[in-house]
Amino acid sequence: MAMQSETPPAPGNLAVETPPDSDKPTTAMLKADIDSGRTGDKISHYDVGLSQLGTDDEAAGNAPSHERIALARKTEAASPRVRKSSKPEGHNTWIMPLFIGFAAMVPVVVGVSLFVFNR
Repeated sequence: MAMQSETPPAPGNLAVETPPDSDKPTTAMLKADIDSGRTGDKISHYDVGLSQLGTDDEAAGNAPSHERIALARKTEAASPRVRKSSKPEGHNTWIMPLFIGFAAMVPVVVGVSLFVFNR
């Protein structure tokens, strides 16, 4: 049985660059911040969406101002430590095996203790 690739199909496999700072940022720049991994929410890949950020606000007649978008970009930006921890390539590779090992040991310890103390 052939294994399927874990790489998502296009356009989900496209890496997104962090947009430059601007005096008049747009919601597309905020979305690029999220997709590029600058906010620490996800890894750097394009997120396909039905409608872009701000589309619903604009349709309702309440388009966000440049000041609100700039504030959102500033407050959503993650620290370098958080961004580094969200990188999948070789960083913190010990966490998942440790978690799985702990999860496997809990039933063993409970089972042995029930067996020993219920004799």
